Amino acid sequence: MKITQENTSTLAWEKGDGLLPCIVQDARSGQLLMQGFMNQEALEHTLKAKQVTFFSRSKARLWTKGESSGNTLDLVDISADCDLDSILVLANANGPTCHKGTTSCWNDAEQSNYSFLAELERVLESRKGADPDSSYTAFLYQKGIKRIAQKVGEEGVETALAATVQDLDELKNESADLLYHLIVLLQASNLSMSDVIDVLKQRHTK
Repeated sequence: MKITQENTSTLAWEKGDGLLPCIVQDARSGQLLMQGFMNQEALEHTLKAKQVTFFSRSKARLWTKGESSGNTLDLVDISADCDLDSILVLANANGPTCHKGTTSCWNDAEQSNYSFLAELERVLESRKGADPDSSYTAFLYQKGIKRIAQKVGEEGVETALAATVQDLDELKNESADLLYHLIVLLQASNLSMSDVIDVLKQRHTK
């Protein structure tokens, strides 16, 4: 169930003596970031402020993630499970989520391939404006969209040729090169993989 300001009271608060577990998931990568607990007041504050807020059991008060560290969680979406006794938050993280300085409180867990793709996109985005001598990615951004688009075209042809001759190792390598340069091209155009996925979602519903 999608949670709104109007239906927060319908959750099964009595099951947890007023507190329900809340899992936070990265809205872009799908990576699990942390777990906390919310009471109804924390949930309503999260919806109103668009900043993920929990009820701290140790402090016995509302606690907005990042209130001291600055590593806040910007709310994207929030929903309850089928039993209305647990909460799932999709958020954009501003810095590390875990108090130990890692991206996730499950930082040792194996990262899914799709989560890695989102992490790669973040790294490539961070290279915009960097010294061109510091990395190949920064060098590409400095050369501009025309050069980046040329590289996408070149890698696309090489990927197609590898597939044509059924050189599977080369196909994997060229596909990786193509995907990398495509992400750089999107970033240089102030777009992201999410924008492309939104188009695919729209097509999927037709």
